[in-house]
This record gives sequence, C-alpha cells and structure tokens, in this order.
Amino acid sequence: MERIDFNDQISRNKLKSFFLMSIIFLVIILFGYVISFAFAPGLFFTIMIISIIFSMIYIWIGYYNSGNIAIASVGAKPASRERNKQFYNLIEGLAIASGLPMPKLFVMESPQINAFASGRNPENAVVCVTTGALEKLDKKELEGVLAHELSHVANYDIRYITLATVMVGMIAIISEIFLRSLWFRNDNENKNVVFIFLGILMAILAPIVVQLVQLAISRKREYAADASGIKFTRYPQGLIGALKKIQKENYPEKKVSKAIAPLFFSNPLKNIASTHPPLEERIKVLEKM
Repeated sequence: MERIDFNDQISRNKLKSFFLMSIIFLVIILFGYVISFAFAPGLFFTIMIISIIFSMIYIWIGYYNSGNIAIASVGAKPASRERNKQFYNLIEGLAIASGLPMPKLFVMESPQINAFASGRNPENAVVCVTTGALEKLDKKELEGVLAHELSHVANYDIRYITLATVMVGMIAIISEIFLRSLWFRNDNENKNVVFIFLGILMAILAPIVVQLVQLAISRKREYAADASGIKFTRYPQGLIGALKKIQKENYPEKKVSKAIAPLFFSNPLKNIASTHPPLEERIKVLEKM
C-alpha cells in the first residue's frame, strides 16, 4: 500500500483550497463584467456597494466574536478541570507540542461523538467537545480528535472559512440585486439582450456554483486538519479509531446552525451537501500515513 506523507497531504490540500478560492474570485469578476454590459451602472452599483459594505460589516462582527457565537449557539458550558481532567491534560499536552496558547475549553451535551474549534486566532481560540466524545472515546482517540481541532486553530482555518463566506455572500448579494433591478429597468436604457440573458443566467447559477466550491474548500480543510493532527500526535490510529466509532453511531442529527456545521469534527447535519468528506475516505487516507 502506497504511504502518504502527512506534510505532503497538508501542502496539497492547502494548494487545492487556494485554487478553489481563486475560482470564487474569478466568478465574482466575470459576473461583475457581464452586469456592467447588461445594466446601466449608476444606481445599481451604488446599491450593490452599500449592500456589500453592510454585509461585510455583519460578517466581520461575526468573525471577531466567532468563538463566543459558536459556543452560545450550541449551549456549551465551560469545562471543569476537576470533572474533565483528561480533556484538560490532553489539550495542555497538544498545545505544548504545537506551540499554541492554551484555548478556552467547553463541553456540550450531546450523545454524538463530536467536537469543534473556533475563534479568530490562536490567542482567542475555543475548543468544545460533546459529552458523547468524552464518554465513548479512549485516551488516544480523544487525543486524535483534539489534535484535529487544534490543527484548525494553528492553520487559521476560521479566518479562511470566513473569507470564503464573505466571497460567497457577495455573489448572493450581487445576484439578488441584479435580478430585482431588472423589474425597474427601462427597456430603452439597454438594448443588449444577450448580456441581460447572460446576467440572469449567472445570477441563478453563480450562487449554486460558489456554494459547491465553498463546500469543497471546507472538505479540503478537513483533510488538511486530519494530516496536521497526525503531525502533532504521530499516531494515526487514534484518529482512525474515533472516526470508526462515529461511523457506527446512529443518533438523530444534532440541531445546530448550518453556519456552525463546518466547524465540527464530523458533520452534525446528515445532509447531501456535506461540509465534510465521507468518513470512509478520511479513514482510507489516514491508514496510508
């Protein structure tokens, strides 16, 4: 069986994520180019710029408080060093091994095996695990999951995901404004029917395309975090064991916001458009390391 070096895996997935982000950026440029020919710029672009500014302010506020928002949204409680001694000890060891500051620790009530990390940077990071993970995973398995989450912190994945969210949001705003503006267009203002048609087509398809790209970015970051986690622990079997236990679970999906779902170790929402790669694929890659 061909072995995979985790450093190569990290580099490849970061390169693929950059490529996918470039696709979103090119879609924005192309969409704006088509609109400039399909519609008189004046009022349209004024409204669009104002809407984008408000959208970015909203997302920035959410990003700046991302850790607190994520914790509050799932109803997690601060972890106790006395009750959650193993959780604290493992995080402290991993923080030393990775050179990261100690994050704030939380526990959320859920029978599912899961965890997530959030925060705008390592100095403001939080790590949250479910009661199911603490009860069902052995020490090595829990260490693998926590190493994965600290990898997201070390790789600044929250910042990366936020940037992708901003760009996807911009596409959605542009599409919505363009389609609504067509109702107020004077037919004498623009006779270029071809560009109007292309604009409508892009307004419908672009949000779908960039949403799929965003999901692909999220999946690539999960592969990178798996590989980085192994870099911290040097023990793939711990993470593999945790993933195999998750495979066997059959609990109803956890009620969490779709905006928070990409942060989790394993997708808590059992939907088709998954923010995470299939568990069997993650296991297959880890077994080659």
